[in-house]
Amino acid sequence: MKLTHLYIAILTVLSSTSCSDILDTAPTDAVVDTEIYKSTENIETVIEGTWRYLNDTYFTFANPGYTAFMRTSDAMGNDVAVTTKYGYRDPYTFSEMINSTAYRVTSLWRLLYKVIDNTNNVIHKVDDAEGSDVDKELLKGQAKALRAFCYLNLASFYQFSYQKDKDALTVPIYTEPTTRETKGQPKASLEDIYSLILNDLHDASTLLEDYERHNKYRIDKHVVHGLLARAYLNMGLWEEAAEAAENAKEGYDLMTADAYEQGFNDVGNAEWIWGHVQTSEQNTASYTFHYLDVSSSGSYYFSFMADPYFKDLFDPQDIRYQLFEWDGEPGREGFLRYKKFKFKSNLIGDIVYMRSAEMWLIAAEGYARAGQTAKAIEALNTLRAARQAPLYSTASGVLLDEILIERRKELWGEGFSLSDIIRTQGSVTRKAFLNTDGTPIQIEVTTPDGEVKKVNGQGHRVVNFPDGKAFTANSRYYIFAIPDEEIRRNPNLNNND
Repeated sequence: MKLTHLYIAILTVLSSTSCSDILDTAPTDAVVDTEIYKSTENIETVIEGTWRYLNDTYFTFANPGYTAFMRTSDAMGNDVAVTTKYGYRDPYTFSEMINSTAYRVTSLWRLLYKVIDNTNNVIHKVDDAEGSDVDKELLKGQAKALRAFCYLNLASFYQFSYQKDKDALTVPIYTEPTTRETKGQPKASLEDIYSLILNDLHDASTLLEDYERHNKYRIDKHVVHGLLARAYLNMGLWEEAAEAAENAKEGYDLMTADAYEQGFNDVGNAEWIWGHVQTSEQNTASYTFHYLDVSSSGSYYFSFMADPYFKDLFDPQDIRYQLFEWDGEPGREGFLRYKKFKFKSNLIGDIVYMRSAEMWLIAAEGYARAGQTAKAIEALNTLRAARQAPLYSTASGVLLDEILIERRKELWGEGFSLSDIIRTQGSVTRKAFLNTDGTPIQIEVTTPDGEVKKVNGQGHRVVNFPDGKAFTANSRYYIFAIPDEEIRRNPNLNNND
């Protein structure tokens, strides 16, 4: 990868605390070493700007920063029935992310590697900056955790499961700041990528041990433990995953039933361990609510409807079951709304990255796979009790299956659908919402004027791969392509397919 594709130049007015003008994606040799990395105060601005770049970079309206990864993952999974509205129609059909020339393919690749390059600059230059050792450790810990987060995404979406083949070649590793002379690296193995991820996160855990943050978008030890839990889960290190998840969720209580209905839009939620704050001045990432929010009048696309069969996974007494509603609006009649995400009144919404509920589920899965059944049941039932769902007993079904279903129910719309399918070596499961004779299933809807009528229920419209074959495990359709322009610029990527 050459500098023309990787390098971020950071141009900033150093006296300003705003992130809005920090990042410029055009290559340049100016400023970086002479001023930006001169002091810890300036490097703090780099960290802030890098976070802003990750979240608030518009490639297109359908690609507002990192949220595009989350939306793409869920559009390619089991439980989101994407409509033909603008947004994620092509990932839903599995025709886009396998296409190395697709704009979203290029955008997501560029997003992660530009953040990686910025973190590399911080990691290698902060020790020589003016400032206290405490500030240097904090900045380096933030940078290492953020770099690990980016490589964890690359490992999760650009190759099959680590547990399938840890030696599989995936994407290049860069740990040094790039220049115009930087040579493109060959693909590294999943083993090497996860080794870097774990090393970075262990370093970050030490560096951030005593750090007390004031905002949940900042990375602290709880976020680091959460990222470790995700990495260990991907690697099949079950006990380590459970332990890290227990550490991550400490102090983050599960939300109340009332809070669950408030729209998943506020980083102040007791469960949120990590999230991106949106304000009236900085709200690019909020655009993702136009796809997720299918009930607010201010939402526009209403494209992430629920698969009707997804509703069947919930018990009627479950507080999450109450979020389902058949749509009776003209043009959307018969689709199933899942009203989990809602804009705030000013049409913005904070972005959730990590919740304690996810950590309860990782702990449950880790314990179950490690043979610690009692602990697994306790973790699963703690979450189910909070959601007022029936508790698991040995008569309920296979424990691991129940935990994986609970992940689908609890984490819908939060970006885990495809990555869970890849890591568990599962298969996408979709079927059309039809009777056994192939006729549409009729459902009742209420129109805006209060009329109750029967219409055809709408569910999945894509139930096969583009080649017409049935969904299967470990399909190349699940794996994100490396952009064609990257392969052309980096000949080393052609030597190790």
